[in-house]
Amino acid sequence: MTRFERAFVWVGGALFVGSLALWVWWFLVWLSASRPWAGWGPLAFDAALFTVFAGHHSLFAREGVKRRMSAIPRRLLRSVYVWIASLLLIAVCLLWQPIGGEVYRAQGAWAVALALVQVAGVWIIAGAVRLIDPLELAGIRTPDAEAGAGTTPARPSALQIAGPYRLVRHPIYLGWILIVFGAARPMTGDRLAFAVISSFYLLIAVPWEERSLTKSFGEDYERYKRLVRWRVVPYLY
Repeated sequence: MTRFERAFVWVGGALFVGSLALWVWWFLVWLSASRPWAGWGPLAFDAALFTVFAGHHSLFAREGVKRRMSAIPRRLLRSVYVWIASLLLIAVCLLWQPIGGEVYRAQGAWAVALALVQVAGVWIIAGAVRLIDPLELAGIRTPDAEAGAGTTPARPSALQIAGPYRLVRHPIYLGWILIVFGAARPMTGDRLAFAVISSFYLLIAVPWEERSLTKSFGEDYERYKRLVRWRVVPYLY
């Protein structure tokens, strides 16, 4: 990599971490604030705002879109994706229009149960991410299949079937759903709207993602689908 390319991918990785930190604060603090009900207009705006973020995630991950971006060196494609995704996530946090309202405020044993649901979600995501190269995830390191001259490739990307991947085929999605729906003190209208919108996107995006995984891993992924029946939610989906 050139000096500029190296700086580009490392700054992109820092932006990725920063956007995640902002989202954590936004979800835990900003979305938890009690506000008066603002009507359906903000909900429609927020749904459209998240759709832009989600649409980028789905479209950019497709091989056909990557092939059309031939002007960008293959080794930088992941970093370009990370840059755009991080900026869009920041935009979601900063431009979200308050919806207001409060659905419930759990107390006692109910609050403890919901907290355990969130902890389970964090545990599932941590177990799944542990099997993925974090530098590759942040766009800093390039898989062997995409590495060019002068790059430092990661280990060859492999189909993950251990740990939480034996529970469902998309454990990160399951963990996300548990976290966003496990909010207990309180479940505001903004938190519920974000939980529903983001989880709906994840569920409808799964078939697209699985088609890409089948193209990448072929019969190995077909065998994995027979081994692990459920996509996201055990016994439901």
